[in-house]
Amino acid sequence: MAALLEHESQIFLELFHHDGLVVCARGLGIDRLLLRFLRLYCEPASLVLVLNTSPAEEEYFIDQLRSDGVVHLPRRVTNEIANNTRYEFYTQGGVIFATSRILVVDFLTDRIPANLITGILVYKAHRIIESCQEAFILRLYRQKNKQGFIKAFTDNAVAFNTGFCHVERVMKNLFVGKLYLWPRFHVAVHSFLEKHKPEVVELHVAMTPAMLAIQTAILDILNACLRELKRYNPALEVEDLSLENAIAKPFDKTIRHYLDPLWHQLGAKTKSLVQDLKVLRTLLLYLTQYDCVTFLNLLESLKASEKAFGENSGWLFLDSSTSMFVNARARVYRIADEKLNQKGKGSGSEKRDVKKETELKRELVLESNPKWEALREVLKEIENENKNSDNVGGPGQVLICASDDRACAQLREYIITGAEAFLTRLYNKTFGKDENAGEVWIKDRKAIKSKGNAKPDTGPQAKKAKLAASSKQNKHKKQQDRTIIQMIGKTEEEKREDVEVEDNKELSSSQEGDNEETIPEDFDVNLPSDCYYGIFKDPLTIIHPLQGCGDPYALTRVLHEVEPRYVVLYDAELTFVRQLEIYKASRPGKPLRVYFLIYGGSTEEQRYLTALRKEKEAFEKLIREKASMVVPEEREGRDETNLDLLRDARTASVSADTRKAGGQEQKGVQQTIIVDMREFRSELPSLIHRRGIDIEPVTLEVGDYILTPDICVERKSISDLIGSLNNGRLYAQCVSMCRYYKRPVLLIEFDPSKPFSLIPRGSLQPEISSNDVTSKLTLLTLHFPKLRILWCPSPHATAELFEELKQNHPQPDAETAMAITADSEILPESDKYNPGPQDFLLKMPGVNAKNCRALMTHVKSIAELVTLSKDELAKILGNATNATQLFDFIHLTYAEALAKVKSKR
Repeated sequence: MAALLEHESQIFLELFHHDGLVVCARGLGIDRLLLRFLRLYCEPASLVLVLNTSPAEEEYFIDQLRSDGVVHLPRRVTNEIANNTRYEFYTQGGVIFATSRILVVDFLTDRIPANLITGILVYKAHRIIESCQEAFILRLYRQKNKQGFIKAFTDNAVAFNTGFCHVERVMKNLFVGKLYLWPRFHVAVHSFLEKHKPEVVELHVAMTPAMLAIQTAILDILNACLRELKRYNPALEVEDLSLENAIAKPFDKTIRHYLDPLWHQLGAKTKSLVQDLKVLRTLLLYLTQYDCVTFLNLLESLKASEKAFGENSGWLFLDSSTSMFVNARARVYRIADEKLNQKGKGSGSEKRDVKKETELKRELVLESNPKWEALREVLKEIENENKNSDNVGGPGQVLICASDDRACAQLREYIITGAEAFLTRLYNKTFGKDENAGEVWIKDRKAIKSKGNAKPDTGPQAKKAKLAASSKQNKHKKQQDRTIIQMIGKTEEEKREDVEVEDNKELSSSQEGDNEETIPEDFDVNLPSDCYYGIFKDPLTIIHPLQGCGDPYALTRVLHEVEPRYVVLYDAELTFVRQLEIYKASRPGKPLRVYFLIYGGSTEEQRYLTALRKEKEAFEKLIREKASMVVPEEREGRDETNLDLLRDARTASVSADTRKAGGQEQKGVQQTIIVDMREFRSELPSLIHRRGIDIEPVTLEVGDYILTPDICVERKSISDLIGSLNNGRLYAQCVSMCRYYKRPVLLIEFDPSKPFSLIPRGSLQPEISSNDVTSKLTLLTLHFPKLRILWCPSPHATAELFEELKQNHPQPDAETAMAITADSEILPESDKYNPGPQDFLLKMPGVNAKNCRALMTHVKSIAELVTLSKDELAKILGNATNATQLFDFIHLTYAEALAKVKSKR
């Protein structure tokens, strides 16, 4: 493990001596800090739990510690470890990664030795809200262990910007009293990184006139859509919904945050506008991210889908939209007939006719991406420098970073084949019917080149295209489990063979090669399969996506294994820029040059600057909050005075009842609720426990919560309710509950951030419909008269309701609850009857829930029921009409029944 940098050592020491929450700037190495703490506690003498990590992150941490030579590596607790061996597993000590569901159950059942825990490390701490499982674990831990530490880490300062006193509430849930803030502008961080600055070359690439015109058009339409949205919803007049924020990444979340609670009340127009904003943001991204053919393809498909569905939100009719289509087409082809170049003149039908006539008269323009040219120049410069690099220890490796897989695949093909060949292939694939036009264009280009009007393509990609072609003849040797470093050290003959390697991932449909394209053979590389897009011969060149990797640390791994001297940032991403600063600072004396390609005056540049500004503002707000924050002494919960650890929801103002023994404190029975194991994914068990009710986690087949020996509750969220009504699972669950419990309850629980309404206003249907949720619920209550339905707006309301339902009732027994299964033959003592014949009996005319018991008490079997006379039946059922219905059902033939119906008519 690389030694900690100056500021990292400072953070480590602060946090080591005093528990607290560390908020770092993105990319400043919060993972390196957590890794240092893991390294410290990887020994059998301590037991440290790590919360809130994903499997990929756990894998990365374990790999790093393994490469450091740590003997006692962190272990994972999964479902595979049997319950009875779990206690032994924990007592072996060391660092343990566990899912929150397993930890909650283990704390509640005392399978984990709480008093032996050295401490808890919480990753991504900005997610710890009061009702989440991690907060529940921390509360259980603090109730049972007053000595251990709690240290929390996060690099998402912007998350604390929402809500009132968000950071204070998170600290309260974490039971920490100290807040450590480390923004990029912190004096220690700034001064240290200034000393180890990488050489940065900023290239502000100019967009082509057509691209600028398209960008202006999209921004105009975006602005119009936002204005329209605010006009329809005056409550949305908030600064968050500005054009600057509309082009930023988290805008979708922002708009859902405002509209989700009233989504069911919104009109079709508003919903359509929200969808349009999403589409327009995608168009903006495609414009700067990909080539002209991909952009036009998306645009044409939008128009085609609008026509197909007959739905048009209106933006396609704006002048800006016309301008956008004209310019997008002009980047790909132009039509020979001059008349067609007059923008927007003449009626649409005339245009279509002319277009049909001149379909084959298209001349391909295929405008190259300006950034591609800049990248070519950069690679050429690096190639020249590497020729004269003997004084700095030979040629340097190159790492090119683009935003996602598609961009990487496009760059790879561009570097191998050049812009013309790549765009022509893409055009023929996407707009295949115009292959003739493509061929004509290639011939024209060749003719121009032979006259010497165009510069010969002497860039690195020409060289690499030759290499790629030659690699077709070369026989590749299969290389097993080689790291990139081992590959670099190969002999010259091997190097000549291994010209270009590509990972096993298939390219998406838009990049799949034609048969003519040379695709060199693959071989195994000891790196994650989705982590890189191309490795070229000297100098070693890798293209890597910034996002979309299965492993969140794929880029970090590549950076430290390849150790590039040149990094080309084809797309700007704040976290990785900071990561490069840390990477340079941790390798003092070794050169690093970063080429920063960005479209000047584009939304891409604006997006990057907005992300920077948002983070800076978030830190400034946190600094102000920290200055005025009041932290009570008992916040850390190391003694009994912390009120958050008290398990009683009653307020102090509730006066004692003086009628009962003069107001003396009554010794009440400890309330218990039996909870199904699978329910620990929800926040309800945490809130029930908070109210002072004990929880017994067991595996239940019937019901989710057993409140009393008689009350069984099946909890459904709205999505779950709709799903189980559609697939019939809820019917089967209700059958089981009604059979084994006197008071079966269906609890319908709503999300507090969403509307407390099952269906939109005005969509209640007068007739019962098989597709309607309310109709299905109506049928359910008709089928099960015993079933009670509870409607709860939030889990907090549910917990309160459960407490009230339990008052003055006996406590349930876990053994009995576990013994009841859906097809159980062992029935409760109160039930003496077989469920099969009982269900059959209830389906007969004249028999209902009220008289069914009397009938079963007097008649031993259905065979005996058939022999009874009408008078005997009337005596048992207590109603002559019911007796007649049942008697006729059993004894009348089909013909007699038909005759009887006809005579009634």
